[in-house]
Amino acid sequence: MSIADRILYEDNHIIIVNKNNNEIVQGDNSGDAPITEIVKQYIKEKYNKPGEVFLGLPHRLDRPVSGAVILARTSKALTRLTQMFKDREITKIYWAIVKNKPEQDEAELVDYLKKNTKQNKSYPQTDDKNGAKKANLHYKILDKSDNFYLLEIELGTGRHHQIRAQLANIGCPIKGDVKYGYRRPNFNKGVSLHARRVEFIHPVSKELVNVIAPCGEENTWRYFSVCED
Repeated sequence: MSIADRILYEDNHIIIVNKNNNEIVQGDNSGDAPITEIVKQYIKEKYNKPGEVFLGLPHRLDRPVSGAVILARTSKALTRLTQMFKDREITKIYWAIVKNKPEQDEAELVDYLKKNTKQNKSYPQTDDKNGAKKANLHYKILDKSDNFYLLEIELGTGRHHQIRAQLANIGCPIKGDVKYGYRRPNFNKGVSLHARRVEFIHPVSKELVNVIAPCGEENTWRYFSVCED
């Protein structure tokens, strides 16, 4: 699917893209083309823009995660969106597929996450010792299939690998997430975690923006009726 087919929202200040699993948001040492560069080229061609195209990144998604990524087309939007993320003024809803049923159908999880940079992994603990940061999220079981459960998650904080680490900590590692204890990877090397919806007040127009990202490419999403976008 071309990048044009994955644009969920676009105006003069903001563009929101449905990221695929295993797609990087910004450049790294892999040498793979990041979504920021792909979108820049899309803007350049669509609007016949000469020279360098501005595109800011107010937030990120992990490489193996799919779903809605908000990009800023102007410096004004970038500054304001970055602050909105810090102030938790942007609602972020995720969907996750897990094999194990959580003990509670709906609950808030509160942990302190300590990031291990060398391992690129976060570890939950019960206090803020050694620089651990408080992390909270709310989940509920949204649907189930013969073999899996679909959880809807709303983030209260935006910590490193937060959803992956906190769900694994209650015995519910996300499908395909071998880093956090799932038994085998998904075929596309991604994990079954999807940034399903973002909602916020537009930083320039002040209108409500509510965007839903169709489910990822992995077939397991199709086991749930709510994923039939």
